[in-house]
Amino acid sequence: MEKIISKDGSLKEVEGAEFLHSLRHTASHIMAQAIKHLYGGEDGKKVQLAIGPAIDTGFYYDIDMERKLTDEDLADIEREMKNIVKQNLKLERSVLSRADALKKFSDEGEIYKVELISALPEDAEISLFTQGDFTDLCAGPHVQSTGKVKAFKLMSIAGAYWRGDEKNKMLQRVYGTAFPTKDELQEYLHMLEEAARRDHRKLGKELDIFSLHDEGPGFPFFHPNGMIIQNELLNYWREVHRRYGYEEIKTPIILNRQLWEMSGHWDHYKENMYFTKIDELDYAVKPMNCPGSMLVYKSRPHSYRELPLKLAELGLVHRHELSGALHGLFRVRNFTQDDAHIYMTPEQIEGEIQKTIDLFDEVYKTFGLTYKAELSTRPENSMGSDEIWESATAALKKALDNRGLEYVINEGDGAFYGPKIDFHLKDSIGRTWQCGTIQLDMMLPERFDLEYTGEDGQKHRPIMVHRIVYGSIERFIGILIENYAGAFPVWIAPVQIKILPITDAHSDFSHKLREKFFNLGFRAEVDDRSEKTGKKIRDAQVKKIPYTIVIGDKEIETGILPIRKHGSKESFEMSVDDFVSYVQEKISTRAEGY
Repeated sequence: MEKIISKDGSLKEVEGAEFLHSLRHTASHIMAQAIKHLYGGEDGKKVQLAIGPAIDTGFYYDIDMERKLTDEDLADIEREMKNIVKQNLKLERSVLSRADALKKFSDEGEIYKVELISALPEDAEISLFTQGDFTDLCAGPHVQSTGKVKAFKLMSIAGAYWRGDEKNKMLQRVYGTAFPTKDELQEYLHMLEEAARRDHRKLGKELDIFSLHDEGPGFPFFHPNGMIIQNELLNYWREVHRRYGYEEIKTPIILNRQLWEMSGHWDHYKENMYFTKIDELDYAVKPMNCPGSMLVYKSRPHSYRELPLKLAELGLVHRHELSGALHGLFRVRNFTQDDAHIYMTPEQIEGEIQKTIDLFDEVYKTFGLTYKAELSTRPENSMGSDEIWESATAALKKALDNRGLEYVINEGDGAFYGPKIDFHLKDSIGRTWQCGTIQLDMMLPERFDLEYTGEDGQKHRPIMVHRIVYGSIERFIGILIENYAGAFPVWIAPVQIKILPITDAHSDFSHKLREKFFNLGFRAEVDDRSEKTGKKIRDAQVKKIPYTIVIGDKEIETGILPIRKHGSKESFEMSVDDFVSYVQEKISTRAEGY
């Protein structure tokens, strides 16, 4: 346990994420102090500070100064930060009235602090934190002294509009990270190096999987190799959902304004939507699949005997993202959401949530991905009564508790129509990704007047669950590219077998062998370029082909194939029939290894 200075100034014992957050928050203050020392001038006014929070990956501070910082400056700032850490300056909290705080920061030329304070109520008390000669407007929390911040690294410099508004001035944002120990810092930096090597944008281009073009920012183009991966994922998705009792539907991409007003998206999600006019009427390109699914449900009467009714859809959705937020396949403007909506009676809620988690568990294990759950509660822009929200949240919590699944509560991050369980996947280098989600909805069935006839012969309102496993097919492909570093398991590898004839004399046999593999459903290619065999082997390794087979006189004579697995320098021998059985087993079991 470690002690921190909490927001009210009291000392509090914490550990884990709470301590790390406080440590990083203090690191941001140390960095701001160092920048003031180095570039602020005698009175410090050459540097004006905006905000400097802790974030999931570390911390940053937005600053306004004439000098344009470079990567070379980061080393100087780090050295000054180390001096401040070495002094082990005590952090002290103080409080000023709004008027006194405005005067203090006005006198110091801190225009951004003045703007922040001005937005607060007249009777607000303003908290400050001081370390040595540096005082900052801050609510906390912080560690007790600068000496606690022993393992840190400044990472990069970027531009950031004040308050995220492109109409405001562009500031300089300096990013850094900090950890309780040097070992943890080194482990994180190593992970970043590995992540750069696995970057799906780089590998996506090298492996000819997808591309992005200025003609459609945020709208990815999938190449033949990418479509193989996508189709294999969709085939698997359909297989699993069929076993779990889902029926597949398809709904239109463009629907009228009245529908989106009824669903609440027009009022709560409009800034993320695209619009058009048809016959002088307003229409929207769908950002979500759920309203269409409800129209399918409403298209005929339903009985309690049909429930739960599980309707699944691989729906193409469009959401407007700011251009600066776009990032490869991870943040795009159109994507295929593997949606499903379960319509059920209140008594079926817990059982169906348990079955949904079973499905998620099976899918994620197939890719060797472990996960943690997060229960997200009511957001500020929500629809519905307190009673409905409390009931829905309690139902999700009960399902998690009864299953014994560890989870954390994420206050205020639910969907506007209901609470949700998010699934955060851990990849092969320890990063986490939010993919699957289960959202319990007691409101949209009310807004769409959904009904079923109960056992008592009366009309009842169904409960609805929204759930996705992959999240976005495009994003999930990006995650898999990085998780596997482009070396996909055999069953989803775009090319599974590369056959390399040594000379033209071995080409006919190689092509016949490829035809045999093709007829068995394998994805095989022949590389009969006039290149040395060593180069062709290296090229196959670079392309991360699971199996490479070199064909010469011996192989034609004996029918025994030398098989080289990706990543291996040695070959092993198998007959053609044994190799076929070997590969078929790897594909049918969706094995991770080769």
